Amino acid sequence: MRAVTGIGETGLFLLAILRASRPRRDLATDLIRQLYAVAVRSLPIIAVGGAFVGLVLTLQGYRTLNTFGASNSVGVLLGLSLYRELGPVLTALLFIGRAGSSMAAELGLMRATDQIPALSLMAIDPVARVVVPRFWAAIIGLPLLCGIFCLFAIVAGYFEAVWVIGLDAGYFWSGLRDSVDLVDDFLAALLKSAVFGLLAALTATHVGFHSEPTIEGTSVATTRAVVNGSLLVLIANFILSAVLFTP
Repeated sequence: MRAVTGIGETGLFLLAILRASRPRRDLATDLIRQLYAVAVRSLPIIAVGGAFVGLVLTLQGYRTLNTFGASNSVGVLLGLSLYRELGPVLTALLFIGRAGSSMAAELGLMRATDQIPALSLMAIDPVARVVVPRFWAAIIGLPLLCGIFCLFAIVAGYFEAVWVIGLDAGYFWSGLRDSVDLVDDFLAALLKSAVFGLLAALTATHVGFHSEPTIEGTSVATTRAVVNGSLLVLIANFILSAVLFTP
């Protein structure tokens, strides 16, 4: 019953966010500020994570493919693995650990210091003021971060394959170009990232906004944001992959 209640409360909170997402004078300013906080400040961990994922994926892929005499297909393996699965999922998990926890902690601290009730007393909708910019910033920012993650992974994979292992650069790029489709792979990766951004932002803002008004409540909300958000991303990834990549 507690799980069902939580799902219902989260759904009602999503409806409240959508109702409060009407245009207002300072929404663009708040949205840009939150894009900087959740997306731009996440660039270092996204770039480093993408580069090392590309390196290890190329190394392990070469070892596996070389066993069957197909080492020139490393570019194919790298591109399809990144755009269909690893890019959106790993970007979302890194985003939740970095930005999702931050959103939950900020809202939990605002609840603990009575800033959210104060907004209501001043006839300011707290959902529209503090939740909506964070929600839409995550939905917009996560696909962009996913593209950067895949870019760094492919560049690092190219360096590993061509300059370290010694594969032909033409085979690498031609395999990558011929295997990755703009709509079926690249746009699907952006779509999955947008859905993951919605789930991450909804989970983080919900647990932070409704946390107990104590320091312990803030810490619990931060933990729940990371755990619940990560599990939702993994579950949603399976569902989206089954729908988008059905043979």
